Amino acid sequence: MAQVEVNNVTVSQGVRMLFSLMTPNESSFATVQEVPKYVNQATPYFFGLILLEIVLGWLKTDGPRIKLNDFITSLSAGMMSRLPQLVMRSLELSAYIYVWNNFRLLELPWDSAWTWWLAFLGVDMGYYWFHRFAHELNILWAAHQVHHSSEYYNLSTALRQSVTQQFSSWAFYLPLALMVPPSVFVVHIQFNLLYQFWIHTELVKDLGPLEWILNTPSHHRVHHGRNPYCIDKNYAGILIIWDRMFGTFAPESDKVVYGLTHPISTFEIWTVEFLYYPYLWQRFWKAEGISNKLSVIFKGPGWTPGKPRLGDIADIPQVGNHFFVFSVSSTLSRLYGYYINILYTKQHSTIIKYVNKMLLCLSFRANAAEMEMLRCVLIMALQQFGYIKPLVPLLAFPIEVSLTDTYIITIVSITDVQLPFKHKTLFESFSKDAEKHYHQVLHKLVEFMQLKCCTKGDK
Repeated sequence: MAQVEVNNVTVSQGVRMLFSLMTPNESSFATVQEVPKYVNQATPYFFGLILLEIVLGWLKTDGPRIKLNDFITSLSAGMMSRLPQLVMRSLELSAYIYVWNNFRLLELPWDSAWTWWLAFLGVDMGYYWFHRFAHELNILWAAHQVHHSSEYYNLSTALRQSVTQQFSSWAFYLPLALMVPPSVFVVHIQFNLLYQFWIHTELVKDLGPLEWILNTPSHHRVHHGRNPYCIDKNYAGILIIWDRMFGTFAPESDKVVYGLTHPISTFEIWTVEFLYYPYLWQRFWKAEGISNKLSVIFKGPGWTPGKPRLGDIADIPQVGNHFFVFSVSSTLSRLYGYYINILYTKQHSTIIKYVNKMLLCLSFRANAAEMEMLRCVLIMALQQFGYIKPLVPLLAFPIEVSLTDTYIITIVSITDVQLPFKHKTLFESFSKDAEKHYHQVLHKLVEFMQLKCCTKGDK
């Protein structure tokens, strides 16, 4: 069969591998070392499709919107999930090769289409059972809940992966190692993961007859929902037939509300990744008797004493929009007023008070990204006019800016409200011309944001 150079796929292959459309002839290899790192090479396609989704979402009045803070959290989780592979080989692959080398019962030919399709079905079924156990065993849910923690549903959500999940998923693929060569397994474990990227979108509605066979965006939206009818449904990777066969299928009906049944209310990546483990330990410690303690670990997340193994569906909280809802226009007006007060006040305590209020405006979850963008654009505009300049280029936090040749102010992280001022007022040393430009920038930005609110809806 055709040998593809390692770490080199064509554009056509790069697109088709996202939809599991590669053929056995172009993706069969004799050794593991020859198999391309498909997931790594898919990165530009990931971001290309995310950008396309953003553009199409803006063009549709009811289309999805990607929040910057949520996107950064998902991207950070995706990068964290790949970190263990910097120091060790994939645990899934290592365990698979060990079983293959020591316990295989049959050695199927690596260049056979029958072997390729058997691996396709075997990996997909293995993923179904791993995914189902990850929802039905609390100890596995501690890792998998990371992927469900976003209350948005878009392509960036697919990147939100757990750094600890890979330490449990490997066991579900070991039966294949009794007969399927590792090089074939490595191909399909990557294809199975890549397929699941594009189904994380609200832009694709119904795919007709394909809905009966394939896992589609509609089916996977149900899986990510916290509506009662969505709980513990649609575990499929590529083929939805496993859910139909094993009684876990549910079609999309009521509007899906995404996220965890008990939202974590944070974008902080370490909390998202590891918060559930101390919570699980607390439940284990407080449970009375060894039976209840073991049940906390090995039964479902919703289990409590006296309830079924997976918990009672009646205990699921009523769904609703968890985000704070407030007026963007009024918030921008308040923000603008706080800037003006800081501009003219000469009292340290007043400055700190208004800075605190500004930070409060920026901390509202629903529009934190827009507010932070406004702040960054203001700083960039003032820097472009030459009225401020960074002492250290590309410095993130803390940030030091020089207002004049002699007056310097140090601003610490945006989460720290105790800002040390070395002068009476932030903009006291600005020339009148600088103030004029500053006001012009503010007015234009506020007008732009208000116009945006009028055209997109004041949410």
